[in-house]
Amino acid sequence: MTDQYHFTKDLSKEFEFITSRSSGPGGQNVNKVNSKVELRFAIFESEQLTQKEKERIFLKLYHRISNDGILSVTAQTERSQLKNKEIAIKKFYQWIEIALQPTKTRKKTKPTKASKERRLDEKQAKSQKKENRKKLNL
Repeated sequence: MTDQYHFTKDLSKEFEFITSRSSGPGGQNVNKVNSKVELRFAIFESEQLTQKEKERIFLKLYHRISNDGILSVTAQTERSQLKNKEIAIKKFYQWIEIALQPTKTRKKTKPTKASKERRLDEKQAKSQKKENRKKLNL
């Protein structure tokens, strides 16, 4: 059994797309065609996500979310607007899936007897090294 989380909801009805001129490849095409695609998604206004999912996405992707609560994904690597749109959607779902992955709980462990002894031996060696640096009073 794996702990992988698979996001299955379709959020595409809540996407907003904005196109603009790309700085990517395309030569003269770049100056004429709006091939850059920005996917905008209002997290807190989503009807598909639960409150818990919204909070988790916000906590994990806060650096990609505006003050208005909008998650913005841009794609401009391709010359085609359609391909950039597909890339932006794919990137969006990857980010959401990563954000909703359950975090592993930390298992408390105790240091072994050997590691305690090693630590004390290292402390003793360091102490001895510093003791040897002192000037001798003759």
